[in-house]
Amino acid sequence: MNRTVILAGGAGTRMGGCVPKQFINVNGKPLLQYSLEAVRDCECAGEVWIVAGEPWRGAVERMIKEAGISSRFRGFCDPGPERQVSVMNALTELMKEETAENSYVMVHDGARPLVSGELIRRCFEAAAGRDGAVPVLPVRDTVYRMEDGRLSGLLKRDQLAAGQAPEVFRLKPYYDANLALMPDQIMRIRGSAEPAVLAGMDIVVIPADERNIKITTQEDLAYLRYLLGGNV
Repeated sequence: MNRTVILAGGAGTRMGGCVPKQFINVNGKPLLQYSLEAVRDCECAGEVWIVAGEPWRGAVERMIKEAGISSRFRGFCDPGPERQVSVMNALTELMKEETAENSYVMVHDGARPLVSGELIRRCFEAAAGRDGAVPVLPVRDTVYRMEDGRLSGLLKRDQLAAGQAPEVFRLKPYYDANLALMPDQIMRIRGSAEPAVLAGMDIVVIPADERNIKITTQEDLAYLRYLLGGNV
C-alpha cells in the first residue's frame, strides 16, 4: 500500500509575516491546497497524512474538503522542532498500520504547490522494486568548494544534482534509517533522502520538474505568481 505524508508544519520564518508560507493564498488558494489537488488526481499516492500544528488543522481540514480528498485523508501528525523530526513523527504513525511492512511512503513539502500528478506517478513507478526514488535537477552552474572565504576546489557538475520533493521510500527501511539518527543527529538532517543515503538504501534518481519550485522567500512567491499567470 502507498501512503503520502505532506509536511505543512513549518513556520516559514524566512518568508516573513504571521502566516506560514504553506497557508499563503495565491490566485485564490492556499499553497498547500495545490499539493492536495495534485495528490487527489493521482490515485497511486494512496492514503494521506498531513503534518500540521493544532492551530492550523481547521484550515487544513477545509482545504482537504475543498480539494475533494476527504475519503483518502487519514489524520494529522505533530510537527517537530526540525523538518526531519516532523517526518519521523509521521513515519511512526504509519508504522502502526498492519500493512506497513510492504508499503511505500511519499514525502512532500506543502510549500511546493506546483507538483504534478505525473511527477508523483513517476516517483512511485521508479521506486517499485527499489528502496526509493528521488527527483533531481542537473546542476548547471559551476560549483566551487570554499574555505576561509577563498575558493579551494572545483566540484564536478556531472556528479551533482539538486533534489526535489516528492520523494518516495520503502516505509520500513526508511523508518529504520530515521530511527538510527534519533534523537540528536536527526536534528541536523535537511533533506528527506539524507537518512536513506546514510543508511545505504537503494535510491534511484529520476528527472525532476523545473516548475516544481519550493516557496521559501518573497522572490519565490513572486515567481510562483508569474508561473500561475497572476500578478507579480
